[in-house]
Amino acid sequence: MKPNRRQIFTVGAAAAAVTAAGSTQTASAQTSAADSTSAFASTSASTGPYGSGVAGSWTTATHAISTAAQFQHTRETNGVYMFGDSISVQDGKALAIRLLNRNGTQLAVHNWSSRPTSGAVDALQQIASTYGLPRRILMASGSNDIFDPPKFAAQVARAVSIVGQNRTLYWVNLQVVRRSVTAPVQLADQRNSSWLNMQLYDAQEKYSNLRIIRWAEWLWVKPYRLTNYLRDGVHPSVPLGQDARNELIVQSLLS
Repeated sequence: MKPNRRQIFTVGAAAAAVTAAGSTQTASAQTSAADSTSAFASTSASTGPYGSGVAGSWTTATHAISTAAQFQHTRETNGVYMFGDSISVQDGKALAIRLLNRNGTQLAVHNWSSRPTSGAVDALQQIASTYGLPRRILMASGSNDIFDPPKFAAQVARAVSIVGQNRTLYWVNLQVVRRSVTAPVQLADQRNSSWLNMQLYDAQEKYSNLRIIRWAEWLWVKPYRLTNYLRDGVHPSVPLGQDARNELIVQSLLS
């Protein structure tokens, strides 16, 4: 069942309030970027047109990309291709191990910190052209799109088009409320996260092969999870949040 817009914004606002109440950062931390593994560029002095700040360059950020042989083997064994941001740079190896141990499924990754979804879909296109695609594609991207939410829906449509009707596109939805920024920016983060999630739900109405992995709803259901399962309001804590998110992904991919 697709959550309605009132539910998304009401629960999302409550999530933002919980995170804001739990924040204890100093003033200097509030105006800086999150830690070195963050999915985000510096917020800077400007909150940008959507309140969350302005994205910076991502092309020199940390990344994790499988070898050509790994992509080829994963396609040949009908495994899973994954395209993600810094959350996936952090959690991708643990996910690969979990999938392999569960039923032998191979995972090949193209994960890049700070990358918006446009860059992830560009990578999907390049990998598809070079190696072909297995029947399952996992997109764990969107956290960096809080800086420019209106562009997200077109990227989801691009990904669906590249994947094609005979494959399934799995997409992990978003929960972003950075603890390292001021309370007004945190509220903007949550509003923009909900906006992105609504675009995913709207896309699911259009595309029968799009499956949403509802990480955001899993966190919202019990407010303590927002602090216990996220180490900075974005990235899963390790191992608690990492295990929970990866298990949601595995259950969806293997169902």
